[in-house]
Amino acid sequence: MPNSAPNPPQWVAIQRNPNSGSGTGQSQLLELVQELKRLGFRPRMFKSRDRLQAWLERPEIREHLACIVAAGGDGTAADVFNRHPGVRVALLPLGTENLLARFLEIPASGRNLARLIAQGAVRALDLCQLGDRRFALMASVGFDADVIQRLHSSRRGPISHFSYLQPILDSLRKYEYPEFRIWVDDAAAPLSARLAVIVNLPAYALGLPMASCAAGDDGLLDLRLFRHGSAFQMLRYFCNLALGKHETLEDVETLQCRGVRIESDEPVPIQIDGDPAGSTPVEMCVLPGVLEVVVPR
Repeated sequence: MPNSAPNPPQWVAIQRNPNSGSGTGQSQLLELVQELKRLGFRPRMFKSRDRLQAWLERPEIREHLACIVAAGGDGTAADVFNRHPGVRVALLPLGTENLLARFLEIPASGRNLARLIAQGAVRALDLCQLGDRRFALMASVGFDADVIQRLHSSRRGPISHFSYLQPILDSLRKYEYPEFRIWVDDAAAPLSARLAVIVNLPAYALGLPMASCAAGDDGLLDLRLFRHGSAFQMLRYFCNLALGKHETLEDVETLQCRGVRIESDEPVPIQIDGDPAGSTPVEMCVLPGVLEVVVPR
């Protein structure tokens, strides 16, 4: 009986953030490529997202694709799972914020990531949807989103943690904290807040515990609604958040849902995973188990 033909080596596409391609980032990318080749994969790296898109449209590539590596920060990961839904994703954290990789305990090591890809362990995570955009971590409406919008409107090159300082000070001085209305699932009556945080994964900037019970694979969103608005109240909320006590405050509401609708009398800014996402009105919902991501065993 003739032997069956061996399977051809699997492709690994690497979507590289152009701002993460020098210094430590460059060395980790080289380690990733070398180790993938040693393990029998066929890696191919892309700077251009359009070129990656065109390459993946070839049936012989998609048929033998192991995964796409998002080499950068959370923005690179979001771009990959938005452009290529249903494709397995691996994370090489090289950006300023790598909250998704930190949550999954994936180190910034090209060699280790190649070995994780070879091991084949994956985890199915929920994503959230706002319009035609999907996000993995969290969204916010109000002050937090105003900071993000100010940051991106004045952005010049890569973002560091210090880049947030001036936008935060500007928002504390200028933001007016309009009230808005939140409908949770099919509720007939809305709740009200001046800051809302919609959490999928318990991974917030600086490691702060915004929603301690969020799981990321339970088919639910965790809401934290902050009722009061002023510079003093934002500082009070932040101090309690840093201490892990904000969920015990009487003016902070904690609940879970599968979707929300938010409206307001005037536009209120929105951000998702650290990127501006317009303003109210808005609807968001959870997409259970749609992201397959490579994880350590």
